[in-house]
Amino acid sequence: MTEEISKKRTTKRSLPSEVKASVKASLEKMSEELVVLDLRGIASFTDFFIIMHGNSSRQNTAIYESVKKEMKKQKIKPLSVEGRERADWILMDFGSFIVHVFSKEAREYYSLEKLWGDAPKFSF
Repeated sequence: MTEEISKKRTTKRSLPSEVKASVKASLEKMSEELVVLDLRGIASFTDFFIIMHGNSSRQNTAIYESVKKEMKKQKIKPLSVEGRERADWILMDFGSFIVHVFSKEAREYYSLEKLWGDAPKFSF
């Protein structure tokens, strides 16, 4: 319990700049129900999930392109990208954060927010 109390509370404002930039780039392409999950202390493979959905594969691709362009400006390259072909679930792994761009159906099916329900959650 004392560890939790001494842990600095994360807020939307204190999120890392690259996470905030990814959120902004996603919202510019009208992503829906965007959330950031703070996985620090819960997962060892990344610090944050950025999860959203679009209304079509075309919109999902536009969101992906927007995030890619913004990260390139900041000289940040993804370690890997998966799912661009079908654009049902595009995953961009930047190491310290992972961007998930889902179709609404895929988001409901995989339900990452429920799977990682213990993580602090920020809605945008």
